[in-house]
Amino acid sequence: MGASKHSRKGPQNKIEAKDADAQDQGGEMPSYEQVHFVDSSKPVWNYSLFNEETIRNFHQGTCYDAYRYFGNKQLTVLDTPGTYFSVWVPNATAVSVCGNFNDWSKITHPLFVRLDHSGIWEGFIPHLGRGVVYKYHIVGYQGALLDKGDPYAHFWELKPKTASITWNFEFEWNDAKWMRDRKKHNALDAPYSVYEVHLASWMRPDKDDEESYHTYGEIAEKLVPYVKDMGFTHVEIMPVMEFPFDGSWGYQGTGYFAPTSRFGNPEQFMAMIDLFHNEGIGVILDWVPSHFPYDAHGLFMFDGAHTYEYADMRKGYHPDWNSYIFNYKRGEVRSFLISNARFWFDRFHIDGIRVDAVSSILQLDYSRKHGEWEPNEFGGNGNLEAIAFIKDLNETIYRDFPDVQTIAEEATDWPGVSRPTWQDGLGFGMKWMMGWMHDSLRYFKQEPSFREHQQDQFTFSMMYFYDENFMLPLSHDEVVHGKSPMIYKMPGDDWQKFANLRLLYTYMFTHPGGKLLFMGNEFGQTSEWNYKSELDWHLLHFDSHRMLKDCVKKLNQLYRQEPALHELQFEQGGFEWVDLNHRAESVICYRRKGKRPKDDVIVILNMTPQPRLDWKIRVHGKSKWKEIFNSDDTAFYGSGNVYNPNISVSISDKEQKIFELSLHLPPLGAVILR
Repeated sequence: MGASKHSRKGPQNKIEAKDADAQDQGGEMPSYEQVHFVDSSKPVWNYSLFNEETIRNFHQGTCYDAYRYFGNKQLTVLDTPGTYFSVWVPNATAVSVCGNFNDWSKITHPLFVRLDHSGIWEGFIPHLGRGVVYKYHIVGYQGALLDKGDPYAHFWELKPKTASITWNFEFEWNDAKWMRDRKKHNALDAPYSVYEVHLASWMRPDKDDEESYHTYGEIAEKLVPYVKDMGFTHVEIMPVMEFPFDGSWGYQGTGYFAPTSRFGNPEQFMAMIDLFHNEGIGVILDWVPSHFPYDAHGLFMFDGAHTYEYADMRKGYHPDWNSYIFNYKRGEVRSFLISNARFWFDRFHIDGIRVDAVSSILQLDYSRKHGEWEPNEFGGNGNLEAIAFIKDLNETIYRDFPDVQTIAEEATDWPGVSRPTWQDGLGFGMKWMMGWMHDSLRYFKQEPSFREHQQDQFTFSMMYFYDENFMLPLSHDEVVHGKSPMIYKMPGDDWQKFANLRLLYTYMFTHPGGKLLFMGNEFGQTSEWNYKSELDWHLLHFDSHRMLKDCVKKLNQLYRQEPALHELQFEQGGFEWVDLNHRAESVICYRRKGKRPKDDVIVILNMTPQPRLDWKIRVHGKSKWKEIFNSDDTAFYGSGNVYNPNISVSISDKEQKIFELSLHLPPLGAVILR
């Protein structure tokens, strides 16, 4: 059958075509329902965008821009407009394009298989334009008949429909200033405060209708000014790559190269990113290279065989998420994944990726019992090809986009996650500090009278902080599945709950490292996050919630304005314990340091409801201090009874320049001095 296809007359590889990448500018954006077609019965032409080097790189796992060749491309061949299709299906005996343009015929528009044994099928269909709904019909391994979406498609039908849509990007970016200057915004010595958002449930047109979505434009109109007003430096968007089931939150994806059509088309998503950039806010995307679902139109058993996933289910099946694991040993899969990460930086101007479930990628025994996994060739539990993939990914991203960040969600003590590959690290820019999160929440859940016994747990984070470049996360995972919202993790009556939460947030924003706060945490959401509804915005009518939000806003402001809170946040010179000797009173004091001593700040945390009047601490080097933040301020729903308009300072050791400060410490309160 393949031979007969190649006997068909048509343009060959030498024919020049307009570069698909050159068509990314200007033009109207028709919806795919409005596209008209001209003579789609024309035969498929044998045309190719590939050369030998590209194909060799693809098989070796070093084709890092595979999206330029695979998928659908609207271009012109022999002065004839049309769409070029290419797809990798190594076990197929026949592949065709079927869609609404040919009444879903499985035989009218067959693709050609390349004779170089690459497993690539391709062809050019004249007069087929942008907005065409299609799938690949595949006659696969052992005669399996499959209808698959395009792994490289940039646009998909709105669920529950599952077809791909031909689409070339037509968007003109207006973020040149951000792109030119973003090195300073994304640097490790810059404030890095992230607002984590699930686009569907942040706000809905109908708060009680899970099928009710704002468009990307409508989300941007509300979300961008909100994030800017709150003072966050970055927004992290939970997975937007096309996915079939809302209940997966986007972590079970089928369309890796397409923003979900739930909220609009790709250009509208680009426009949202553009708007964030024009307001000085970076954009991070949650990215899932660890597993994918078994939906019939997706990657699973793509050509009737285990094409994208491991064939050995001891490596290829994920028991926790009932999904399938990418075969990192296969070069074509590595090319797919690394190209996908590059795609979002290249085409969508993003500033970072948060890589999901890194632990499950690295470890062969992740969530598996004895006998359910096989050690590597050295007898260990590391997935050697997955480790090599992660290193290659990070090296490629930082080589091509040096002003961005890759951030690992890695929950174990795997060494060197955020260290350079040349130091035998994995090469990430940052790593989520899960230990800090667990220890801090465990500490704050304690009744204050018991906290004196948990101080070592509270301070333990600084024992290993400098092992990695850590980001402190209070993420979506901590407010679902019965874990309770942040406000109800706190002990005490209503006032004490809010005081405790302000205290926790102050500790987070003054602890070294990047920060991440999930939506709703900033104003004390009183219900667990529910992807089917929206945040409890009505809570902002209550002083306690509105003022907690103001407290977070002020902490963001301090984090950005005070050099001591970010300049040396990943260096040992940026932090110093001042006083850990009052365990019985649960008062903890530390110093944050900037590049200039005059920028240093002192943070004092009173972890009990007992006010501490005329509290003495000794500090080095400075004789004058001013209170610049008090979490008990009435502006934050605090009592306002305990504050420090003037701080009494006496010299304790003139030669060593040690001074004694006399302070008033508010109940369940934090004080920051400069």
